[in-house]
Amino acid sequence: MNHTLDNTKGKYFILQALFLLLLQVSVAGQMDYTSLVNPFIGTGGHGHTYPGASMPFGMMQLSPDTRLEGWDGCSGYHYSDSLIYGFSHMHLSGTGIPDYCDILVMPFTGEVQWKNQDYASPFSHETENAAPGFYEVLLEKHNIHAQFTTATRSGIHEYTFEKPGMGKVLLDLQHRDQVLDASLEIMSPYEVGGMRRSSSWAKDQVIYFYIKFEYPIKEYGIALDDELKKGLRKATGTNIKSYFAFALPEHRKLRLKIGISGVSIANAKHNLETEITDFNFSKQREKARTAWNKELGKIEVKGGTKDQQVAFYTALYHASLSPNIYTDVNGEYRGTDAQVHHAQGFTNYSVFSLWDTHRALHPLQSVINRRRTGDWIQTFLTQYQQGGMLPMWELSGNETFCMIGYHSVPVIVDAYQKGIRNFDAGLALEAMTNYAESDRFGLTKYAAEGYVSNEVDHESASKTVEYAYDDWCIAQLAGWLGETDIRDQYLLRAQNYKNVFDPNSGFIRGKVHSFWYSPFRATEVNNFYTEGNAWHYSFTAQQDLDGLMELYGGPGKMAEKLDELFTTSETLTGREQSDVTGLIGQYAHGNEPSHHIAYLFNYVGKAWRTQEIVHQICTEFYPNQPDGLIGNEDCGQMSAWLIWSDMGFYPVTPGSGIYAIGSPLFDEVKLHLENGKAFTITAERSSPEDFYINGMQLNGRDHKATYLKHSDIAEGGELHFVLASTPNKSLGSAPEKWPHSGIDDHSFLAVPYFDMEDFKFSDQLEIVLKSQDEDAEIFYSLSDQDDFQLYTAPFVLDKTTTVKAYAVRNKVKSPVISQQFYRVPTDRSIDIQSKVHHMYTAGGEEALIDGLLGTTNWKTGEWQSYFDQNFVAVIDLKAIRPISEVGIHVLQEVNSWILYPASVTFEISDDGEHYQLLTTIPNSIDKTINNTETQFLQAEVSAKARYVKVKAASGGILPDWHESAGNPSHLFIDEVIVR
Repeated sequence: MNHTLDNTKGKYFILQALFLLLLQVSVAGQMDYTSLVNPFIGTGGHGHTYPGASMPFGMMQLSPDTRLEGWDGCSGYHYSDSLIYGFSHMHLSGTGIPDYCDILVMPFTGEVQWKNQDYASPFSHETENAAPGFYEVLLEKHNIHAQFTTATRSGIHEYTFEKPGMGKVLLDLQHRDQVLDASLEIMSPYEVGGMRRSSSWAKDQVIYFYIKFEYPIKEYGIALDDELKKGLRKATGTNIKSYFAFALPEHRKLRLKIGISGVSIANAKHNLETEITDFNFSKQREKARTAWNKELGKIEVKGGTKDQQVAFYTALYHASLSPNIYTDVNGEYRGTDAQVHHAQGFTNYSVFSLWDTHRALHPLQSVINRRRTGDWIQTFLTQYQQGGMLPMWELSGNETFCMIGYHSVPVIVDAYQKGIRNFDAGLALEAMTNYAESDRFGLTKYAAEGYVSNEVDHESASKTVEYAYDDWCIAQLAGWLGETDIRDQYLLRAQNYKNVFDPNSGFIRGKVHSFWYSPFRATEVNNFYTEGNAWHYSFTAQQDLDGLMELYGGPGKMAEKLDELFTTSETLTGREQSDVTGLIGQYAHGNEPSHHIAYLFNYVGKAWRTQEIVHQICTEFYPNQPDGLIGNEDCGQMSAWLIWSDMGFYPVTPGSGIYAIGSPLFDEVKLHLENGKAFTITAERSSPEDFYINGMQLNGRDHKATYLKHSDIAEGGELHFVLASTPNKSLGSAPEKWPHSGIDDHSFLAVPYFDMEDFKFSDQLEIVLKSQDEDAEIFYSLSDQDDFQLYTAPFVLDKTTTVKAYAVRNKVKSPVISQQFYRVPTDRSIDIQSKVHHMYTAGGEEALIDGLLGTTNWKTGEWQSYFDQNFVAVIDLKAIRPISEVGIHVLQEVNSWILYPASVTFEISDDGEHYQLLTTIPNSIDKTINNTETQFLQAEVSAKARYVKVKAASGGILPDWHESAGNPSHLFIDEVIVR
């Protein structure tokens, strides 16, 4: 085809195109994509990226550390900082939890300083520069110019000192997280080796290193616990630091090379000697640039503005930083069983942020990096064999159990659907069902009753809908492998999202004790959802959007709901959640659960609305500046969304092989595939502001559908867009032109629910059962009955009773739900004189005297919180009675701002007005950071009284070492004991 623009309207491209061409073409005549990468994007705001040097998917990330702690210091660097503590060799890109920053090196002159605040140096962004595989900065304290470049498992430091003489470097093995063990050995005048074992997000991370200096060490010193020890050549401990001094040559440059390994010092040395054979910094920097140009060149873009091209290639750069190679040159690696293994026929990787990256990052890589994708899946399966489970969020051979779901499953299934099959699919299916049928994180309840209930595990609504999608993926693989029984079982489970769709509110809504949680606010960020609210999760049924549409009342109603999401003026309520950013209405682009939602208008015949919103996000939320990411980068997911959307389509349902159409940003995008073919996307527009699709052609033929098949891409070809300034509302308006996502299975029936607000009562309780399906019948049984009976009307309980129920429609039976209703004591009442936190009420005042104790999982709603205040309450025993024991049951989790009370005091009275001291019980447990724990603060007493006043003194402000030090704390109580 010959695609042209009106010359009079296309002139604006000419000067811009010439400029970009000059910018991008290197002296050798090859396109230099690295010149279009700004590694500082995301280092400001809450992006949590780092600017330092790394290779594509490299094991080493050699980058400056400017921050020692805090949420915005997760990567070790924040653009707002003005001090550099040094340069460490492992960093995480865009995570919401800190770790790494291992093996810190800092050059200096003069006397050695052991404290980080003393050896840190000011710096200026004016003397700082970064590019893929390269970083440099001027350290102003000693006027040292520092430069860094890397290979895959190794790197080079080059320091240029202000004056000839002695140049020195500090090596700090204590830096940042908790050190469990460390060692250091001066192996020769040129060589240093060691190990660092630490605990942070990864509870037992082990990294070995080997350093080779260009010049011999003239002077050195090793400090243990910041005290210099004379004559040491080896050291072990948890606080090891050392310095090394060198006679500088005339050019005043000091270079060192370093290799790292998860296995041994010998492997670290072998990695270095294999990858970097000399001290030629420029040569290695050029190798890194070449490697990055090869990686970035897998997608060519033309057109757009310079800033848009920089945003795109920086996104592709960020999307290519992880997962990280975690295999040494000789094939050895440390497995999730903490043992050393040899990779057979694949490269082992680490850093799998799967809750984030299964959505767009991995689907992207399975298009442009199919071989690596195969390695990642082989890594998953070896982790299953070694550690007993597929990864959730794996880090340096440690499973962190972070986030929710079993989202390695869609990564495997999406790859298999795309023809990546160089792994044991039968083993993969076994590993998937092994996880899905385990007792982890509410899965037992989910498998038995079709949903997770919040008293069983927190974030239950989110877990239910995400488990259902993962189950659909399992069903796909089972079907492809001919395992029909497994397929059918998991297709039923894939519809479990319907069990948490509340037809009354029209939202995905959590349940607790078999009834909808109340009071319900769709805007509230609370413990029923993972980093979000009901708005963010009420479109999470990517595997069955047709079924979700039916729950909403059809495509028109779902379109209205989507429009309301993007246009509502309601603000967020509930818990403050730093991840929920980038709001358009209640849509939150700064966090992953929203990422597919803008594309859902395609599924209801309003593709033009998708085009509007996607264009808005692409042009407003990804600026070329340090604060250029609207939320955490999350190991490439935030960037992968932009890459897909700039190209003009998005994988709403990974594993389906279908992409929903959006709106292309550039004039031309060319995907270079590993099979040697290319898929080109072109856009014809009269103005740079044109983004509405007026028409499409696929390989020269009109394309009316608002979706694309993966096979269209894999076979190579061209997708041409004709864009306009006004929407073509007829495009994709016919149902046969929509993308469809559905489960063609009518054997599912949602479970009934109790239409009530509490499972506890003092005298009698009316039981009301309802079904989401008006045509369904409900059958129930009581704990003292064997047979189920038809429910026809509410009934009354007057004692503690277990009620079971199920629904039936057209011979289809739902799972059986079971709930115990408790009759609580009526011989006392409580008057709470403090203000309970609205997010943590445990159902009301009586929760503190019901005799039921909460677990250590405080997020399930069984605990009351009193924030920044003391707790005061009066227990009325209804008559003067003997009292032999008093106490409270309390919880502490310092990371989450929850502290034990400093003490609890009990006073007694006969008339409720005049009180006398009964006892004071001090808390003796420290404010620790690592554990969630509960305790009884109780004492035996001998007294008589009717009224008992309890006063629990707040734990006070958070301790100095806390990342939020100085802030007030929560006091969590779930029972007041008076016996």
